Amino acid sequence: MRIRGANVLVCGAGGFIGGHLVNKLQSEGAASIRAVDIKPIEDWYQVNKAADNVVLDLQLREACSHATTNVDAVFQLAADMGGMGFIENNKALCMLSVLTNTHMLLAAREAGVKRFFYSSSACVYNGDKQTNPEVVPLKEEDAYPALPEDGYGWEKLFSERMCRHFREDYGMETRVARFHNVYGPLGTWTGGREKAPAAICRKVLEAKMSGDHSIEIWGDGHQTRSFMYVDDCTKGIVDIYNSDILEPINLGSSELVTVNQLVDIVEDIAGIKLTRTYNLNAPKGVNGRNSDNTLIQKYLGWEPSIRLRDGMERTYEWIRQQIEMGVKSK
Repeated sequence: MRIRGANVLVCGAGGFIGGHLVNKLQSEGAASIRAVDIKPIEDWYQVNKAADNVVLDLQLREACSHATTNVDAVFQLAADMGGMGFIENNKALCMLSVLTNTHMLLAAREAGVKRFFYSSSACVYNGDKQTNPEVVPLKEEDAYPALPEDGYGWEKLFSERMCRHFREDYGMETRVARFHNVYGPLGTWTGGREKAPAAICRKVLEAKMSGDHSIEIWGDGHQTRSFMYVDDCTKGIVDIYNSDILEPINLGSSELVTVNQLVDIVEDIAGIKLTRTYNLNAPKGVNGRNSDNTLIQKYLGWEPSIRLRDGMERTYEWIRQQIEMGVKSK
């Protein structure tokens, strides 16, 4: 089941990745795109005028049935989530995304959907393998024995299993990708749901513009992560969807940096050096996490490749424009 010529549904299309994905699917030749989100359309990050843009609460069974009418393929990205500050303080809300995933799978099965793509997360990985900043890159097998991020990670791991069993029991073609820290323009950059790249860009910009050349960093700054630019993410989604890959697979950059190094990059882009303070009581997640891309290279001969410096320049410039225009983050 290829994208070209297919009628596709994007769930969470008003969100950061979903908005970019709608545009990518259009460029890949989808016959039609139904874009669905719970937010009012004026609050979507991007609105593709060529898509059928619909506001629905996909936690509701009947809304999922409506959304999957006359659809060949589903891209399920809808979730209640955000950066680590949101995830650690809203575990019940994160878990409730299981309603959307369950109802979407049921509706897709009943509608005869040919292929179902589910966006999982690196938060499914066993926390005991992420205690050291000098982390060994996480292989797909490292999700078990299960000890995922509390709340959000458990919901993602459970929904991965649902996709597997819908494939095994009902013959639905499912594809699952584990996203690793996606960033880029046209996403959340303030308000509490933003992730580290956008938050650091905003903090550096605010420090530069205010004249108060200081920045607060969550944690000790030594925690390590990899960050994937959104264009790499949407390419990976399309390639994984079009593939015969049955098991969950990593979709993330393998370019590992500390949070301090991420701040270094943004300071260099901004042409400023800031005094750093460290909030050791703030949410900071695991000490180290990186993507092992052996499988995606084996299956697809590709892995995310946009350099962090290049992607952060684009993200910084977009957030700078938003601040200067007085735009509020959605």
